[in-house]
Amino acid sequence: MPEQPAGQETLLEFPCAFPLKIMGRADDALAQAVLAVVVRHDPGFDGATMEMRASSGGKYVSLTCTVTATSKPQLDALYRELTSHPLVKVVL
Repeated sequence: MPEQPAGQETLLEFPCAFPLKIMGRADDALAQAVLAVVVRHDPGFDGATMEMRASSGGKYVSLTCTVTATSKPQLDALYRELTSHPLVKVVL
């Protein structure tokens, strides 16, 4: 495993494409809520690229959004806002 330079907090090189998987209850408002949050943190995000998959029982939905990550603070803020949303159960 390569050593990180002093002060570097991540192995990511910015900018980069960074996929996020967001899971929540199957609710018509989930995709719109996630899109609104993602666009706040990545204004160039194209909602048409969001992938949606329902669980086998249809109770949950997973959304995959590949954002353009520009910094670790940007990703941290995006994760915090997504995980605090009441419709979102898990963010990976």
